[in-house]
Amino acid sequence: MESINSFFELFIDVWNKGIFGLNASEIIIGFIIFLVFYVLRSFFARFVIRRLHKIVKKTSIKIDDVIVNVIEGPLKFLPVVVGFFIATTYIQINPELIGFIENVNRTLITIFIFWLLHQLIVPFSFLIKNFEAKLTTALVDWTLKGLKILVIILAIVAILELWGIKVGPVIAGLGLFGVAVALGAQDLFKNLISGIMILTERRFMIGDVIHISGEAVGTVEQIGFRSTLIRQFDTNLVVIPNFKFAEQSVTNYSR
Repeated sequence: MESINSFFELFIDVWNKGIFGLNASEIIIGFIIFLVFYVLRSFFARFVIRRLHKIVKKTSIKIDDVIVNVIEGPLKFLPVVVGFFIATTYIQINPELIGFIENVNRTLITIFIFWLLHQLIVPFSFLIKNFEAKLTTALVDWTLKGLKILVIILAIVAILELWGIKVGPVIAGLGLFGVAVALGAQDLFKNLISGIMILTERRFMIGDVIHISGEAVGTVEQIGFRSTLIRQFDTNLVVIPNFKFAEQSVTNYSR
């Protein structure tokens, strides 16, 4: 009987004093608050999307429809961010944990902002495509991919900075590893630059039939960062590194 009483006394003590200085009842209520926001995230996103669709249908431009479609993911994540913030605000957090919880909240908000920016690059392509006559479709695609990668890198840097990790010293501290990576990336940059030259000089475009000496004859299917895909007349697919187009003569039968 004494052991049972001791257990209940210990249970009540843990309930009142909590874990890591956090009140157990507040933890449970905070968790329920977060869970409610998490469960309702899809409903919230669909509700907002439906309302926005009703608004944009009244306009004649297409870009606003695309914007509404691409922001569904970030909108689903927003209730999670808000729910976690409200839950952690409700709980009386130990002063030693306040800094950590604040960083988590800032990290979630940062992820939401950069995710939204990343998604908005898609409708931004409508503006860039006005320059397709000068840039070509492939170069526009490259530009959009580059912007997406840039947003992701900036997001990672911003999050690391939030947690007190300075990116500059980390990169500088790579030392010989960084040199080795740079040497290994020489071919990558060589192919990348050659690919840019292909697109800017308009030597050929997707759909053109070309012949590259000693390599292949066929239809250009894709111009990538590192290589170009050519579908030969026997249906075989040939992958050619971009730098070879700078070293070999190319005949474009579609011009």
